[in-house]
Order: sequence, then C-alpha cells, then structure tokens
Amino acid sequence: MTNEPVLLAPSLLSCDFARIAEELADVEAAGADWHHVDVMDGHFVPNLTIGPPVVERIHACATRPLDVHLMITEPLRYAEPFVRAGAHVLTFHVEVCPDDAAARAVARGFRAHGVQKVGIALNPDTPIERVAGVLDEVDLVLVMSVFPGFGGQKFMPEVLPKVSWLRRRGYRGHVEMDGGLNLETLPLCAREGADVLVAGSAVYGVPDRRKRLQDLRRVALQARGGAGARPTETRS
Repeated sequence: MTNEPVLLAPSLLSCDFARIAEELADVEAAGADWHHVDVMDGHFVPNLTIGPPVVERIHACATRPLDVHLMITEPLRYAEPFVRAGAHVLTFHVEVCPDDAAARAVARGFRAHGVQKVGIALNPDTPIERVAGVLDEVDLVLVMSVFPGFGGQKFMPEVLPKVSWLRRRGYRGHVEMDGGLNLETLPLCAREGADVLVAGSAVYGVPDRRKRLQDLRRVALQARGGAGARPTETRS
C-alpha cells in the first residue's frame, strides 16, 4: 500500500450546473482537493456531457486541479483541446485501446500535448491485467466501481481486489476510485490503497458539504492507518 494521503475529488456531474461557479467555490471552501470532471461522448458511454469550452470555463472559476475523465472513443484526438482548456489530470479508458501498444501511444501522446498527470481507467468488467503493460506510462489508474455513463449508481465491491492488485505489484502512482462512494464504501477503497476518491451525490447532495468532506477524509484516513492530510493542492 502507498503511504500517500488521500485526495477527495467531488464529481461535478452531481452539481447544479445552473450555479456551477458557486458550486465550485462551495466545495473548494469545504475542503475539496480536486474537481472530477466527467466527459462523455454518447458513443463510448450512452450519455453526453461537456466538452473543452465548458471545461475552460470551469478552469477559469476553479482554484483546485481539474481531474478530467474522458469517457470517449478517441481520447488522443481531443487531448490538446482539453489540455488547453485546463485539464490537470487527463484520463482515458483502456477499453478504447486494442492492445498495450495502442494504450502506450495514447499515454505518450497525452504527455506530448503537455498533460501534467496521465491516467488510464478501466470498467468494472475489465480485468486489471489489461493495464499491467502500461503502468510505467501513467501517473494514475482509475478503477471504476460502477459502469460509466450515469451518476448515482450503486458501488460494486467486487472491483476492490483490482486496487490491492496494483499495490501488491508495487504501483506507486495514484489509484483512483469512482462510482457509488460514500461514508460506508469510501473507506473500503482507501483500505485497499486507493488515494484519489471521487464522490458525487455524497458531497453535492448534502447541505453541509464541509462536514461531509471532513467525515469522508476522516474515515478514509482511518482506513489507511491514520496517514496525515495532504497539503491543499492548487492548480497551475
């Protein structure tokens, strides 16, 4: 298990998009470390969300890094626009890559476009071995604990062994979990070694977001054995 403290990344998919600047400021004041931004193309997943122009406006309002999760079929094609829009973390799905060589090409292409942290994601039914050959190319592995496309789904505990597999293998980058995380499920992820934890409705769906983020951080750190809190990270 890594000794890195946890990062909490509220998912903007659950915010009030009519008040997005206020929502960003509110969760930042409440203690958010990153903003998780879901990008869907209606092809890789059966839903449409936002593109680079909206991410650019989010970046203009935010003071925390943007963790941009590309649920799209052509991630490399859109890497440069999302970097210009302000993505700090840019994550693509291994399922859109036919083999390790293709995944490496995407990761290296991201890096060439100036991505600060390159991530690779895998769906709940994708074996963790699919990312084994590219771990040296990425800064983050996103283990989906729901099927991507819609918020509010139930956490799938059967994916937890993927996190422990990564840590046993010696992976020292970020391991992120996204989908159905709350006060009960989030510590399960942290205990296995996840250090970036995405929560949507569990944060945006409560009136006292400061207390909720404090409680989420507390149970995560307890599950991790009491590691100290990471200093607040601001975006560049």
